[in-house]
Amino acid sequence: MMQSALRVKGLVKRYGTLTAVDDVTFDLASGDILALLGASGCGKTTTLRLIAGLETPDDGDIWLADRHVSGKGDWVQPEDRRVGMVFQDYALFPHLSVSANIAFGLKHYRGEKTARVTEMLRVVGLDGLQKRMPHQLSGGQQQRVALARALAPQPNILLLDEPFSNLDAALRAQVRGEIRAILREAKVTSIFVTHDQEEALSLADKVAVMRDGHVSQFGTPHQIYTQPVSREVAQFVGEANFIPAQADGMTAKCVLGDVTLVESAHGAVAILVRPEAFYISSDGVSARVLWSEFYGHDQRVGVILIDGTRLIIRTDSYEVYTPDSQIGVAINRAVYAYPA
Repeated sequence: MMQSALRVKGLVKRYGTLTAVDDVTFDLASGDILALLGASGCGKTTTLRLIAGLETPDDGDIWLADRHVSGKGDWVQPEDRRVGMVFQDYALFPHLSVSANIAFGLKHYRGEKTARVTEMLRVVGLDGLQKRMPHQLSGGQQQRVALARALAPQPNILLLDEPFSNLDAALRAQVRGEIRAILREAKVTSIFVTHDQEEALSLADKVAVMRDGHVSQFGTPHQIYTQPVSREVAQFVGEANFIPAQADGMTAKCVLGDVTLVESAHGAVAILVRPEAFYISSDGVSARVLWSEFYGHDQRVGVILIDGTRLIIRTDSYEVYTPDSQIGVAINRAVYAYPA
């Protein structure tokens, strides 16, 4: 059994009459990467700051490894928690070189500091750039300096606040992969805040979907996407088609015919069908194409069924789907049903 690097239990934070964090509870295993995913104002950044010790909770407990750092009268100062922080704007010192910025995080480091800076430059892929100033670096390079500075003192846990928000869309996917590889090599437990579901699903080992200050669902990216606990989670984590249906055990009848359910249900329901769960076939239910978007590796197609139901479909077909053309649509897997 893996050691727990972080335990959060019943965490609450209020600002006057506003409850920003409401009974947040989760466990994070050593070495795992957790995404706190949610819309603006859902409490994810406040949760991060509570873990860091930058905010004081009104209730609840926090353990870092086996150390109780907050709650029941205990309070460990932020500087004594061995927590690394990477801020949204990176917070690099503009008058210090790359190596000096990294070394700044080693004030209380007991090992050989020059060797540690050299090691961190290698880990983040910035060998040879140690003398450059922050303004001479790209956004992705600045982010890696901030990451190296936070990792240098070997923190127990690393916290990242919207780490990719300052990068343009073309760089994000590349940098995400680089950051994941760096965190894996460093073997550091990490939590990052994001509102981008693609970012959360592709980078994290675990995802906590937050809404109105509480955790709506906690699980692996696969669980969050394929087994959302509610319609709200399903709609927030990826595109979701909901189709009215009548369930009878492990099947449900809808406008697309009889479909298989993952779990037994009865009565009026709404079935969740992800865009990629459809397939286009001449044997399917007739649908009229409204629009299509081609991405190379796949395409999104918007269609309308005879009863007025609108669906979004993803297909890897290279066929051209022109508006007003007719296609056949069917479902190729078992689906989840939610109360209507």
